[in-house]
Formats: sequence, C-alpha cells, structure tokens
Amino acid sequence: MQYENILKKLKTLSNPRAVEGMARFGINPKSTYGVSVPNLRKMAKEIGRDHPLAQQLWDSGIHEARILASMIDDPNQVTKKQMDLWIKDFDSWDVCDQCCMNLFDKTPMAWEKAVEWTKHQKEFERRRKVKANRYGNIKVGPWDGRTGERWAI
Repeated sequence: MQYENILKKLKTLSNPRAVEGMARFGINPKSTYGVSVPNLRKMAKEIGRDHPLAQQLWDSGIHEARILASMIDDPNQVTKKQMDLWIKDFDSWDVCDQCCMNLFDKTPMAWEKAVEWTKHQKEFERRRKVKANRYGNIKVGPWDGRTGERWAI
C-alpha cells in the first residue's frame, strides 16, 4: 500500500466523535482522525513490515499514522537514533504506549534505551521505560502479584 493511499484510508476511517472522546483523555486533537486501534491493526496486517514506509508515516505528524508506523516498522531495522528522535515526538500517552509495545520493546536495544531514558525528565521519555517494564517485555526484578507489574532498578 502506498503512503498517499494510507493517508486517504485514514481520512476515510476518521471519526470526529472519537476525536472528541480522545481529547477528554488528554490526547491532542490536532492532527488526529479518531481511527480505532482495531482498524489500525487491520491496516498494519494488510501492509506488513515496511521500515521506509513507517518512517514516512511517522514524519507525517498524524496521530494515527504514527501509531500505524509503530505497527509496521521492522524492529531489526530500528536504530538508536530513530528511537531517540521518535520519543521526542511523543505528544500523548497512547502514541507512547503503542510505539513501545508494538516496536521499541522488540528491538535489540530495548533494555539499554529503557535504562537511559529513566534519567530523562520529559514525561513521555520516562513513561516509555515504565511501559516497557509493565508489559513484561523487559524482564527485570521479581513479579509483583499485587500490581501485576515487574519492578525495575
């Protein structure tokens, strides 16, 4: 699927009511179409892994295109520089969480970057480390049955 066709499909799937709902949960409605995650996953399945296309989608600045980029990018082609650039673009908790779960936690340098980002002061850069840990993709410390989370450092 071509970049332009993907953007057109995202617009076709847009839902203004969903955008309003997202705003109530702290998601910036600017450049947001309100496309559901199940629809994004369906699109990702159709597209398959495509690192260059993921870069284009991320650079579009469109909320859902960035989530889709995290779903189609190839973790083995992701660089440390790309990870650092992308986290600087995180502007909402859902893009942060989706990017971490779909992509960053599957890269060979996931642990190294998570440790590095614990020292950062920006909210979403620190959240990235917490999300990696929460979903168990980075195995550190004992499992805490009370909270259902793993503890790190």
